[in-house]
Amino acid sequence: MQLNYYKQVFTTITEAAGEVLKLNQRLVKLNRSHCYVETLQLFTKINSSQSVRPDHYTVSAAITACAKLRHVVFGTQLHGNAVRSGLKAFPHVANPLLSLYASAGELDDVRLVFDEIAEPDVYAWTTLLSACAKLGEVEYACKVFDKIPEKSNVAIWNAMITGCAENGAEEVAFGLFCEMRRMGVRCDNYSAASVLSLCCLEGIGFGRQVHCLAVRTGLLGRGSVVNALLTMYFNCGSVAEAFEVFGEAEDGVCDEISFNVMIDGLVGVGRDEEGLIMFKGMQEAGLRPTELTFVSVMSSRLAVSVAKHVHAQAIKLGFEAFTSVSNAAITTYTGCGDSQAAYLVFHKLEERDLISWNSMISTYAQVNDSESVILVYLQMQRAGEKPDEFTYGSLLASSVCIETVQMIQAVAHKNGLIFKIQVSNAMVSAYAKQGQMNLAYQTFQDTKYKNLITWNAIISGFMLNGMVNEGLEQFHELLVSELGPDVYTLSIILSMCASITSLRDGKPVHAYILKFGFSQQLCLGNALITMYAKCGVLDWSVRVFEAMNEKDIVSWNALISAYAQHGKGKKAVDCFEAMQDLSSITPDQATFTAVLSACSHAGLVHDGTQIFNSMISNYGFMPEVDHFSCIVDLLGRAGYLDEAETVINSKEIEAHPNIWWTLISSCAAHGNFRLGRIVAGYLLETEQNNPSVYVLLASIYAAAGQWEEAANVRELMNRTGEVKTPGCSWINS
Repeated sequence: MQLNYYKQVFTTITEAAGEVLKLNQRLVKLNRSHCYVETLQLFTKINSSQSVRPDHYTVSAAITACAKLRHVVFGTQLHGNAVRSGLKAFPHVANPLLSLYASAGELDDVRLVFDEIAEPDVYAWTTLLSACAKLGEVEYACKVFDKIPEKSNVAIWNAMITGCAENGAEEVAFGLFCEMRRMGVRCDNYSAASVLSLCCLEGIGFGRQVHCLAVRTGLLGRGSVVNALLTMYFNCGSVAEAFEVFGEAEDGVCDEISFNVMIDGLVGVGRDEEGLIMFKGMQEAGLRPTELTFVSVMSSRLAVSVAKHVHAQAIKLGFEAFTSVSNAAITTYTGCGDSQAAYLVFHKLEERDLISWNSMISTYAQVNDSESVILVYLQMQRAGEKPDEFTYGSLLASSVCIETVQMIQAVAHKNGLIFKIQVSNAMVSAYAKQGQMNLAYQTFQDTKYKNLITWNAIISGFMLNGMVNEGLEQFHELLVSELGPDVYTLSIILSMCASITSLRDGKPVHAYILKFGFSQQLCLGNALITMYAKCGVLDWSVRVFEAMNEKDIVSWNALISAYAQHGKGKKAVDCFEAMQDLSSITPDQATFTAVLSACSHAGLVHDGTQIFNSMISNYGFMPEVDHFSCIVDLLGRAGYLDEAETVINSKEIEAHPNIWWTLISSCAAHGNFRLGRIVAGYLLETEQNNPSVYVLLASIYAAAGQWEEAANVRELMNRTGEVKTPGCSWINS
């Protein structure tokens, strides 16, 4: 009888153990499937069951789920349960507890749990070290690290290196990596990737050494190392080396992250077309674009047709509801000038964040639609989204009157953002745009911590309002400050010098450009050509042009205009013809305006008419007002007034006052009484308050011997009260 009882008890225990084993297997399976909530639900049922008692594996699985969910309250209850039931002594219970408190940032609890472990294993040491380093206790982590009796396991080193890397302790991470190598511990993909992520421009030499180590140890077969190398080289501006790493990677190593790094890196350095090619290559490799892929691609400057195609792909793959993708789509449509498409994306977006609202406000600000800017801002307020400094920056940029600027300033002050540098800079620009330079300068003075954008805003504001001397004075103040001018600053200053033909101020700026390594900046070379030309030093314009390693259409246009300003029409035509011989440069509308102007001033009728015809027939440009003005002026100056009249009466041209003014000047010069009266009649209808019309018409009558008519025109001018402003010279006597 007693034997049967023990057999029954043993059978019950065996069955219960088998049931617990099955349940534990289910818990582990749920954790591996990332179904952590379901793990805790199942554990709760097991714990409340009368027939099954959880063991240390059951508790371990539940604590692991809590750690993944960062569910500290539930985890603390499990901790208490483990202490009461004596299960905490098991390493696979204590270790998940370390992970639980580490994930929650509870460093004191991590230390307490660790101190109660009799013989910590590698997992326990790495969890403690990683938690201490990541939570800022780098010094304490180093002390703990020194106490570890055996450091041959690379995981312990990885915990320290990764933790220090993520907490900004780069020097400690570099030192540990070097010490690990000295001790003969073989680095793995985690340690290599962590230390590579720290290498910036100053540390690229160290990064290249790690790259060589990765080649020798075969780590380039790991995607994480390849991705870390790509990121490092792009961060250091070494695009060629990034391409080399990507091209040499083994088949199957490059994953979605690799392509994303390449796309983002190429877009970041302005190589948008190559980024788009990489995007196509990613799809050809059978990899599915991710959220980050579309954000990177749509951050580039795309043609509107390409932008729509990429956006359609994002929608097709189910990314339309992703806020970051829609934000990028808004930005790219704005860059394409399609604000309507940008608004449609914004309108369909269900979950809008601050970036969404700022992007839409910025879209309308860029097209100067101030009314829509205010409406979107009010919608943002009603939606409960709190504006930031970038919101107010866009609002200020779109302001159309001084009252709006002051109102936005007051709201920014109320929200505590008035001292943000972005708001201060936008206020300086907004006041300058409204012509309120006193307020702009006062805001500039009140800005305690100025950055280069602040200086550029006040300097460009002075230039915008014609206060060139004040702008140059601020530039000199900038030179003696802790900051230095950038390309934009120098281009503004050169424009100022050109506007007042101040060679005295322009030459030192050129010297600064040469001294501080700005000479290869294309826009500055173009600005120097223009500055020297306007200051009357044509040979220096030519010297700057010839010294430029790279030339764009603006460079050629600047030189042609320089020749035109100095009456060197034949040189301008030769320059134009030399430019046509280059396959990389295509003339634009401004090119033809410049060369036609040169022909006009030099009387090159044959060359001018030939170039005018080629603009239409060879390049497919429809002539604009400036081109017609130039050709009419060219014909008129040379005395071909009938031909000029034919041009102006052609169907292709809608007569513009500028063209009529050009023609009446030629009529006055050549004494063409008939045509002069016709042109003057038109101008008197359109610009009857301009005294110059009367003066030129009187001159035409006088040149034709019609003295009575000339006197009548003068009398008419006096009766209408029009007075011609006397001529004067700005040259000091």
